[in-house]
Amino acid sequence: MKLFYLYNFTPMEADKVYGIEEVPEQKVGSEMNAVERRTFDSEQEAMAFFEQVKNRMLDVNQWANMAKLPMSTFQLIGSSRVRAERLAVDGDYIRIDVPGPGTLAGCGYDWVRIERISAQKYPDADVLTMTVRPSVNPMNDDQNIAHFLKDSATSTFQVKRIGKEVFAEEHARNEVPNTSTTHTLDNIRNTLVGWSAKIGLSYPQWKGLVKGLLD
Repeated sequence: MKLFYLYNFTPMEADKVYGIEEVPEQKVGSEMNAVERRTFDSEQEAMAFFEQVKNRMLDVNQWANMAKLPMSTFQLIGSSRVRAERLAVDGDYIRIDVPGPGTLAGCGYDWVRIERISAQKYPDADVLTMTVRPSVNPMNDDQNIAHFLKDSATSTFQVKRIGKEVFAEEHARNEVPNTSTTHTLDNIRNTLVGWSAKIGLSYPQWKGLVKGLLD
């Protein structure tokens, strides 16, 4: 029933929930879904807009500018550990500056790594998916996860074109506060930030981003 509720589809339309297999299964902690859609007069218009939105989703450095309610800033870091002024690729890191104090492990930031970017094409739909997971800070040798959530958590960003409609989505899964690092201050900070996310305070940011991707 979650799939039908998420997209406001009836059971007869369940086959149109494309890309759901790219979202990790929810097993522990909390989950969240932020979804926006735009409807066009023709499939050709939707397809052209989808091509624009794909690049927007991969342009991580511009997420804060695109978001309607920017709360964090994002910097793409390549696998070579330098700032990357380009679209994201597999293996890149994202350095996140969230409001308030950051982690010691992350040198003041939270870090995620892009695990997978994939594209699926169907007769009447197209899907682009990017999944990220909390990671260590690639800029030092600290092996603690430098994020307020454990690395069980994932964020899956998707843009879809289904017929005449284009969707932008963020699906958070298995969110558990990261409270078992070797840094006591990080554990305290992660507890506070993690539980804020758990009760829904991160939703406005992701909702603002998916709205911004479609504007």
